[in-house]
Amino acid sequence: MLNHSTVTEFLLLGFSDIRELQILHFVMFLVIYVAALMGNLLIISAIVLDHRLHSPMYFFLLNLSILDLGAISVIIPKSMANSIMDTTVISYPACVTQVFLFVFFFGTDLSVLTVMAYDRYVAICQPLHYEQVMTRRACVKMATSAWMAGIIYSSLHTGNTFRLPLCQSNNIDQFFCEIPQLLKLACSDSYRSEIGVIAASAVLSTTCFLFIIITYVQIFNTVLRIPSEQGRHKAFSTCLPHLAVIFLLLCPAIIGYLKPNTSSASNLDLVVGVLYAVVPPLMNPVIYSMRNKEIKAGLKKLLGRR
Repeated sequence: MLNHSTVTEFLLLGFSDIRELQILHFVMFLVIYVAALMGNLLIISAIVLDHRLHSPMYFFLLNLSILDLGAISVIIPKSMANSIMDTTVISYPACVTQVFLFVFFFGTDLSVLTVMAYDRYVAICQPLHYEQVMTRRACVKMATSAWMAGIIYSSLHTGNTFRLPLCQSNNIDQFFCEIPQLLKLACSDSYRSEIGVIAASAVLSTTCFLFIIITYVQIFNTVLRIPSEQGRHKAFSTCLPHLAVIFLLLCPAIIGYLKPNTSSASNLDLVVGVLYAVVPPLMNPVIYSMRNKEIKAGLKKLLGRR
């Protein structure tokens, strides 16, 4: 019988213990990590250096790229290090830190995406009031509120998870410390905490998702009434990437946190973990740069300057 006060380390058993597959895992994650770093750093540099991108929408996109950098840096380097060193160990403090930071970045990411939906609503549905509503001070306040909400959300989740006594083992069937996997290790009477975690996640995700859906219903109603085809195309080009990023983040996370827990290892757990922890930070810069002419122009200017 193990207790949380006696556990000093966890074993991350997500990937294979075959050496060749560990090397393959290291190479794949290295490519993904470098691509995500380059993509998000290019977005950040383009927004900071190009004065044409100094607007509320790109200010929030800057925050999103910073959060993506943080989220992927919390997860991938440790997993790569374990693969190349042929170990599965992560210390207890490192696991706590990983959970706190990842949930913080994820929660703040979702909050920023919700604020970005409001920004698009004001820009498209109330264009005459946009400059009065989305002032620099208001944008800073909204971004700060999103980051503070992420800290509070992560603190509650992390504290609630690691206060539970562990009665199973210290084996985590994932390539990073993940709350649903940690709850599997807790004693059988931890169901109340598990319900609390699921309820908190469901409330946050559902509230943000419903707000975004209601906002975009009004946005699309307004866009469809725009007489100019060019105007409709421009409006859609700023909305569709945002929606794609939201679904890319939320759908796998909802599956990962709300699906029934089983005591045995599952390949679905591993796939879902990769989908919501690794794929969004990699794909977000691609999604935004593909559909946004201003971002494309900013990146071309930045790369041309280099």
